Amino acid sequence: MKSLRFLRWIIIFSFFSALLLSLIPLTPIVELFYPLCAALVLIYWFIVFPEHVNLTFAWILGLLIDVLYGNYLGEHALALSILAVLSAHFHLQFRMFPLAQQMFFIFVLLTIYQGLLFWMQVCLGFAVNFYLAGFALLTSALVWPFLKKVLRAPL
Repeated sequence: MKSLRFLRWIIIFSFFSALLLSLIPLTPIVELFYPLCAALVLIYWFIVFPEHVNLTFAWILGLLIDVLYGNYLGEHALALSILAVLSAHFHLQFRMFPLAQQMFFIFVLLTIYQGLLFWMQVCLGFAVNFYLAGFALLTSALVWPFLKKVLRAPL
């Protein structure tokens, strides 16, 4: 295990990379299948090192996503904070799950995250297409094993 300072820089760099990956302009078809990178990275760090990542990271990441996407401030911040609390609460059980069960659990967590975002957008009066969100959730769950290997490599 590397030093605590190195670990903090890895965590910050991974969040920054996830934000950059979220900003890539995509065609509408590819965007349907694009994984939720910021949420996946947040789940990873809350499961692997819950003592080094706190709700402030989730809140700031959510506010940055809101600013970058031009959403109302607090939508992603609230959803990512709830996602972080759930990830931290189940981190010990999650570590014991086999890979297929981890992928299913990631799918469930991201479904809750996406559901919260949809609920907030409906409350704000926006039209939301619920049917197309499942593709990104499925892709995010399938990307989970690869993301685990990539984020574990520098440790």
